Amino acid sequence: MTVRIRLSRGGSKKHPYYRVVAADQRAPRDGRFIEKLGSYNPLLPQDHQDRLVLDIEKVKSWLAKGAQPTERLQKLFANLGICEAPKIHNQPKKSAPKAKALERIKEKEEKAKAAAEATAAAAEETSAEA
Repeated sequence: MTVRIRLSRGGSKKHPYYRVVAADQRAPRDGRFIEKLGSYNPLLPQDHQDRLVLDIEKVKSWLAKGAQPTERLQKLFANLGICEAPKIHNQPKKSAPKAKALERIKEKEEKAKAAAEATAAAAEETSAEA
């Protein structure tokens, strides 16, 4: 039985409220869970103390037993210093700029270099004259 620490959605339409629960991986998202560990209200500002309410001792004990947090909870736990932040995946190659876009980027860089050199040369001439 694989245990996950995940969010269980509550609240009404367009007003989400989540419970942080330890649940079997096969259980439904909002269904059966083993233990409630806290709550998460994404509508509150990030610096609000009630945005993420956790029983940290329970969370640490579940992590010690081998429970895996979801990526969202791993980010939240990393902010609290409970576990490491998840690795950020690079963007796929198909979203990288194509050949024409790369040419335009190079042209802009060359123009910026030329402009910087011209202003530096002008500054040197004025300082040499003075």
